Amino acid sequence: MKKYYIEVPENELLRIHHDIWEHNYVDAKLKTANRKLSIKIALRGNQLRKHKKKSYHIIFDKPYFMEGQHEIHLNAEYNDPSIMRNKLSFDFFESIGVLAPQSIHILLYINDICHGVYLQLESFDQHYLHNRNLPDGTIYYATNDDANFSLYTPDQKLKLTLEDGYTKKYDFQRDSALKRLLIGINTFQKEKFDEEIENILDVPKYLKWLTGVVCTQNFDGFIHNYALYHNSDSELIEITPWDYDGTWGRDLHGRPLDHDYIPIEGYNTLTARLLDCTKFRLMYGAFLQEALHTQFTEQFQKPLIDNLYNTIRPYIYKDPNLKNKVTTFDDEPQYILRFIRARNMYLDSKLDVLIKK
Repeated sequence: MKKYYIEVPENELLRIHHDIWEHNYVDAKLKTANRKLSIKIALRGNQLRKHKKKSYHIIFDKPYFMEGQHEIHLNAEYNDPSIMRNKLSFDFFESIGVLAPQSIHILLYINDICHGVYLQLESFDQHYLHNRNLPDGTIYYATNDDANFSLYTPDQKLKLTLEDGYTKKYDFQRDSALKRLLIGINTFQKEKFDEEIENILDVPKYLKWLTGVVCTQNFDGFIHNYALYHNSDSELIEITPWDYDGTWGRDLHGRPLDHDYIPIEGYNTLTARLLDCTKFRLMYGAFLQEALHTQFTEQFQKPLIDNLYNTIRPYIYKDPNLKNKVTTFDDEPQYILRFIRARNMYLDSKLDVLIKK
């Protein structure tokens, strides 16, 4: 496992930890096995800021890139007793043909004190596109649960603006694709929607993403925890997942979640409109059926889970948050596999009803 050593003046470290809700960046140094970089570091996340083990956002200053990335996220994975759910999810999305950030586990030291095992996440930005030889394009982050593709908030209040819930991460050529998408979802009558949505949204890629959210059962994933990318070549919007620790049988607080908590149709306004169209519903059913017989199975996932477990296990006692929870950590691989088995059977039992609607 890679080791990262961050050096930051104690007074600066105290400053960013003192007011956890301020997004203050401070200057620091990051040392790896063969490099020393100047960075800016700040706390990241929402609920996790209140926990002892913090998550961090790092921006590289000098040099500007590390391994092709200008920004990385170091996730504490505080509420996930397996500390592997995010990575397992992103790897699953990639396996079914959905763009997803790369991630690796690292051991983090700050001022020579070990803070434990973290998950390093790639930032979904213009550099992500460049590193994969993807066309340039505007990127939007779904920054809160108003990003539900609706004119209304989750508590049924009219939004102040159409794009409430979204933040532009990267603007390419003053893009307005998101507004076009939201107008189409919320104003097109059924016949026009069914005909025109494919000129705005990459529907197959969206339905593959829906397959991923439904299989992993991320309750927040339908109205939050995703990013949109407007591909400048296809001129279509694509979607990518973000923040998937509340998955594989647990919620975002790490509590057990029944395998049938989320229905096969998922949630959100866009999904409902797409699945109201026979052609798209059958396409989604085909994608889901394929995943249930290939990637979302115990046979496919067990070697991946075992590999992650064996990678993390030697470092558990170095992690202040995990060293007293070893028994739970050791039980998590079987817990996740039991969820896969039960969730797979549940979704498979609902497929015929979905397809024949």
